[in-house]
Amino acid sequence: MGNLIILPVVLPAVLAGLTVLLARDNLRLQRVIGCVGMLVFAALALWLLLHSNAPQAYRLGNWPAPFGIVLMLDRLSALMLALLGAVALPVLAYAIATGWDARGRHFHALFLFQLMGLSGAFLTADAFNLFVFFEVLLIASYGLMVHGGGDARLRAGLHYVVTNLVGSTLFLFALATIYGVTGTLNMADLAQKWPLLPPGDQALARVAAGLLLLVFAVKGALVPLQFWLPGTYANAPGPVAALFAIMTKVGAYATLRLGTLVFDQGPTAGMWASLLWPAALLTLALGAFGALGARGLSRLVAFTAIGSMGTVFLALSAGTVQATTAGLYYMIHSTLAGAALFLIADLVLSRRGNHRLEDTRPIAQSGLIAALFMAAAIAMAGVPPLSGFLGKLLVLNALPFVLGWATILIASFLTLLALARAGSALFWKGSGQPPAPHPTQPMTLAATGTLLAGLVALTLFAGPLTTWLSETAQDLHAPAAYVAATALQGGN
Repeated sequence: MGNLIILPVVLPAVLAGLTVLLARDNLRLQRVIGCVGMLVFAALALWLLLHSNAPQAYRLGNWPAPFGIVLMLDRLSALMLALLGAVALPVLAYAIATGWDARGRHFHALFLFQLMGLSGAFLTADAFNLFVFFEVLLIASYGLMVHGGGDARLRAGLHYVVTNLVGSTLFLFALATIYGVTGTLNMADLAQKWPLLPPGDQALARVAAGLLLLVFAVKGALVPLQFWLPGTYANAPGPVAALFAIMTKVGAYATLRLGTLVFDQGPTAGMWASLLWPAALLTLALGAFGALGARGLSRLVAFTAIGSMGTVFLALSAGTVQATTAGLYYMIHSTLAGAALFLIADLVLSRRGNHRLEDTRPIAQSGLIAALFMAAAIAMAGVPPLSGFLGKLLVLNALPFVLGWATILIASFLTLLALARAGSALFWKGSGQPPAPHPTQPMTLAATGTLLAGLVALTLFAGPLTTWLSETAQDLHAPAAYVAATALQGGN
């Protein structure tokens, strides 16, 4: 079992290399490698999820922690891997069905490298390697972002990469400071040394923790560092934006992992929570008002993604097992709903020619797409009966302050208005000459429907899922088993 932990990182990396070396000019072979690799990855992620009850470590070269590179599988990392597989598989199928992967030579290689970076970020037990995998993510996501070319896409991609490079610089400063005061970057080792820091080092420790939170706020699109997301997601190719729905969750994952393991104790106890909740409230509000004022469907969906991250961070800021459980449930929901909405936006673009909501041009074969949009909009706005409603109920029940309740409820209402206005403009107010029938692409509808089916499953199995997530949250807030598994020496 221990050797399987490294496979989610190694498998996409090896397949990406093979794609570049052996199939650079053979799109059919690229698709075969990509599809087979994605199916194996999804099956592997499910297997690891089913065997993640106890934390397990993989030590590269069998070097003991904290000197060697350690990967850790626990409930949280296994959950994120499974969520990645659940999103990436239908997104890849959609990209192949629509021909998006044919608009550049290296789509499949970049897609696989993106999987590698995300998997490594979720599995690493070392803060420096978290930085390394963030950089892999940045490089691959930039290549995917500008896939297909275009001036607007290149400008948005440049904005995206410059912003994230600034975040990477802050990340290095933070890591250097942490290493300077603790002598380690292994997360479990930090968890043991952090509360024992001498008074003379505690001010530096707080500075380092603040810098790290800024980095994770950039990755998670938290106000005031969310400015890169609307343009990036709105201009990215549809399937790429759908895959990016899980990228902002890396910021939330890193905040939860390092917050519960290291920074909720010692000189930084309570520091992150006090900074997170006001920023999360502003993120919620900005997402709702941005969606209401958006003039294009893709930009509207991008703002709903920002608002969903505000809900996630607001839940995580409460710092309780109940709130973390609610945050994890809503994180799963918002990833699937956001990915589905980005694919639907691409379906609209392919049949209408643009995303502009004031354009009254009708959409070819709009009936099924309208039904898909309605289901995804209900889920994202948090209206019964889908999982968005249950997720927001869980978050509301876990929040200890009235301001959080009011913000979530008002933001949900504004988001519902924005999505209803968009649906009305796109599917009910169309006038003029009907467009020519669009070629039927069953795989695109199946890929989008698969993501929506995930939302239905979240709703139907909310009881057992929240029980499992509660156990995950308990492990996170009492990380002794994680620390012990990392520190144990021996074979892989």
